[in-house]
Amino acid sequence: MNLTLKIWRQKGPKDKGQMVSYNVTDISEHMSFLEMMDVLNEGLVAKGEEPVAFDHDCREGICGMCSLQINGEAHGPDRGITTCQLHMRMFHDGETIYIEPFRAKGFPVIKDLVVDRTAFERIQQAGGYISVNTSGNTQDANGILISKHNADLAMDAASCIGCGACVASCKNASAMLFVSAKVSQFALLPQGKIEAKERVLNMVKQMDEEGFGNCTNTGACEVECPKGISLENIARMNREYLKASY
Repeated sequence: MNLTLKIWRQKGPKDKGQMVSYNVTDISEHMSFLEMMDVLNEGLVAKGEEPVAFDHDCREGICGMCSLQINGEAHGPDRGITTCQLHMRMFHDGETIYIEPFRAKGFPVIKDLVVDRTAFERIQQAGGYISVNTSGNTQDANGILISKHNADLAMDAASCIGCGACVASCKNASAMLFVSAKVSQFALLPQGKIEAKERVLNMVKQMDEEGFGNCTNTGACEVECPKGISLENIARMNREYLKASY
């Protein structure tokens, strides 16, 4: 395939960015999207030009680092996948592809397609944990009875990889799907009950301080989420927040 790429280039956080056009040729439909980006960068380096900066790590859909806005969609046109799992067979010969970083106040651009997502880490640090006695008296996890239903829901919530697609796809740049997943994975289990009140209050407070918007139930976050995190988690977090507020 021969493709035209319109890519956001920005030298630094305080620099003005712009869309720059590049042409790539002989792209195999079996390549992943990031392999196509590698081909582009190899060509740029060969010509003495600066390669396009973009985030990636595991390239297996686990870490959530490879977060790109492709043709206006977080992670591109496929569903239930991250950018690194997107294959070029989803595009057509001669197509023009627009590639941008995730856009949100809480995700400032560092360079080109790389954004700073440490806001998610600060939200997690505000309450996304449990205190466990590790002094030799730790309880066997199998000794705490949990219903299969709740265990499955908690596992589903815990599958969130923190990629930020929910924020990028939301017209309000809301992080509530991410935060609610982190709250839910503990709220559904006995181990999370002790700090439940402080957890939800602190995480929501930190989310607001990071500049993320609020949820207006559009549902775009669930559609674009590579792990299919359900909107039900937002409803659960709202209930937890109300209980903790009174």
